Amino acid sequence: MTGTHEGAGSVTVSPAPGSAPAAEAEPLPHGLGVSLPSADAPAKTQGTFPYAADLWAEGLLWAAILRSPHPRARILSIDTKQAAEMPGVRAVVTHEDVPGDAGHGRGTPDRPVFAKDEVRHHGEPIAAIAADHPDTARLAAAAIAVEYEVLEPVTDPQLAFEAEPLHPDGNLVRHIPLRFGDPEAAGDVVVEGLYRIGRQDPAPIGAEAGLAVPRPDGGVEIYTAATDPHTDRDLAAACFGLPQDKVKVVVTGVPGATADREDPGIQLPLGLLALRTGCPVKLAATREESFLSHAHRHPTILRYRHHADSEGTLVKVEAQILMDAGAYADTSADALAAAVSFACGPYVVPHAFVEGWAVRTNNPPAGHLRGEGAMQVCAAYEGQMDKLAAKLGMEPAEIRLRNAMATGDILPTSQTVTCPAPVAELLRAVQEAPLPDLPKDAPQEEWLLPGGPEGAGDPSAVRRGVGYGIGMVHMLGAEGADEVSTATVKVNGSVATVICAAVETSSGFSTLARQIVQETLGVEEVHVAAVDTDQPPAGAACHSRHTWVSGGAVERAAKMVRTQLLQPLAHKFGMSTELLQITDGKITSYDGVLSTTVAEALNGKELWATAQCRPHPTEPLDETGQGDAFVGLAFCAIRCVADVDIELGTIRVVEMSVAQDVGRVLNPAQLRARIEAGVTQGLGAALMENLRTTRGLVRHPDLTGYPLPTSLDAPDIRIVKLVEERDVVAPFGAKPVSAAPVVAAPAAVASAVRAATGRPIGRLPIRPQAAALTPLT
Repeated sequence: MTGTHEGAGSVTVSPAPGSAPAAEAEPLPHGLGVSLPSADAPAKTQGTFPYAADLWAEGLLWAAILRSPHPRARILSIDTKQAAEMPGVRAVVTHEDVPGDAGHGRGTPDRPVFAKDEVRHHGEPIAAIAADHPDTARLAAAAIAVEYEVLEPVTDPQLAFEAEPLHPDGNLVRHIPLRFGDPEAAGDVVVEGLYRIGRQDPAPIGAEAGLAVPRPDGGVEIYTAATDPHTDRDLAAACFGLPQDKVKVVVTGVPGATADREDPGIQLPLGLLALRTGCPVKLAATREESFLSHAHRHPTILRYRHHADSEGTLVKVEAQILMDAGAYADTSADALAAAVSFACGPYVVPHAFVEGWAVRTNNPPAGHLRGEGAMQVCAAYEGQMDKLAAKLGMEPAEIRLRNAMATGDILPTSQTVTCPAPVAELLRAVQEAPLPDLPKDAPQEEWLLPGGPEGAGDPSAVRRGVGYGIGMVHMLGAEGADEVSTATVKVNGSVATVICAAVETSSGFSTLARQIVQETLGVEEVHVAAVDTDQPPAGAACHSRHTWVSGGAVERAAKMVRTQLLQPLAHKFGMSTELLQITDGKITSYDGVLSTTVAEALNGKELWATAQCRPHPTEPLDETGQGDAFVGLAFCAIRCVADVDIELGTIRVVEMSVAQDVGRVLNPAQLRARIEAGVTQGLGAALMENLRTTRGLVRHPDLTGYPLPTSLDAPDIRIVKLVEERDVVAPFGAKPVSAAPVVAAPAAVASAVRAATGRPIGRLPIRPQAAALTPLT
């Protein structure tokens, strides 16, 4: 977002230097299949891209939120008198000041704006303050006196079934009992495993921030990095007790969405304070607040039993999956559906019996994070495949190939796989890729030992392992979600504009929209309008849905404009529009008789069209976990090479080889960058990322105590194959690329460590105690 937003109040940021193309610049290649650079890339790399934290408005007030220091407590009283009387304080709001607090939250709106009778997790909002200086707001928040009756928190999800209700809706968010095939079926070989997946945090590039501006008509405008602005608007209007047309959400620059970027828990207090004070109110959360407030990946406990015959062919899979939803449901029902549906992985399994539960606890809330549900079960079912291979004396890759899923096979949900499913092809590609050289011929002082470039271990204690992970994810929403997006394309002269409420989360949608219009209309200069809720909805920016649904809407609108442009010419020359083509801004006929430019054909007119895209419908899973719940699937295979110091338990991932099912490459450079980012995020979940808690208290809500993978941790990521087998029901035939490598990477790392050590490795992230063959003291 640059320049000035029109509307109530003046909200400005400095324009990004260098954002306008040079007048004499050479035309860049354009259209689908070209590595078109992102329009905002220069501003982001130069540090001039404006985010929500950069916003300013005349008469600005600053907000602060008082958060609970307890994971569970009964609120006996809240005294705001001292805070309200502090100089510079303009307003203090609590649950009593929320006109229509029906609840909010992604998926299931069961979370109050402010805790009322009971606190359910560490960091839950209690009150919010608006003051003329941020320090004043923070001091006033600290001056609010809250009397608590501290209660015993329920932090073990296994105890949630018998614990007293932690929420009016109870502790059970969802239970899915999947039944597929014969329960009496059994195999010659049986292996069992227990797996635990940690609480990964999205750790966004910039902490949450926003600005709320009151409107003269009694409404409010909220400027924030929302990824689903229309849902946020609807929730805000309900909480403010206002009609939807009096609440507007304007999307600012999004640093990147590794989860649903912006939780309404920040937007709602801002809007309440702006309405109360009649002034613009801004909040820029601290990193600690960010860790405490937004949703994390679901910690999960998984118990598996795999049956196979003596040749390694799978017979039956039995599993129990318990997901910790934290204090509120959020998207836990959706995550559980993915986990249960994909519990057997991309393998043919004739008999499957899976019990899945998502339960509330007093732990931090869990919600949407790339590959939610699918990542947790991938780590487990791939661990089981390694165990089967070891018990049968087979190569880990061979047993996977023997059971690989293909198009036409049936999922344990009884849904037929109709999309391309080149699982075996992907696995063979990474299996056959050359392995990295061993460091045996290099001087020991040049070895990159596990533990860092200056690793403290003994080279003789280092073992190298090779492991595999195959991940699968679903595309778009599932279980009957109404996936629809609307887009408008306008052309005037040599400039085209795309209007679509699909939020650019660094996923590349804005670049894709430009490429679609360039290819369809031959117009090089394409602008994508800023997003707000005055535009028709486009849905959430997750599951790569904007590539499919919003990209499809842009394509349809562009084709409609193309028809408007070409019809007069076709009529004039007595031919159909199919015999005309647009290339590099020129319109020509098949026989060469007609040749003109797009600008000349427009002749000063503005053409525009609006179109929708809605994929084929899905259905909810029934009481036995059966149903056509997914629009389509995408797959990724990763081979990991890792060095493990068996004395210290330290791990260095040397190389990750990736083969992915992408449907069609729309932007090669962008696609590869997103695969590499997904692999790195998965690496973090495998080796270091785990938001630890003690009796519900977050132990390290900062980037010092919560380690993230850096350039020193990232291995050599080699994309050895991209399978372009187009999905006929998808616009452009493309598939999502970000989530699948996140799902497969942790499983591949764990598999490599198993190969190096012979240890079972059932917990992520992998701790040194699990990788060391000698006891650590």
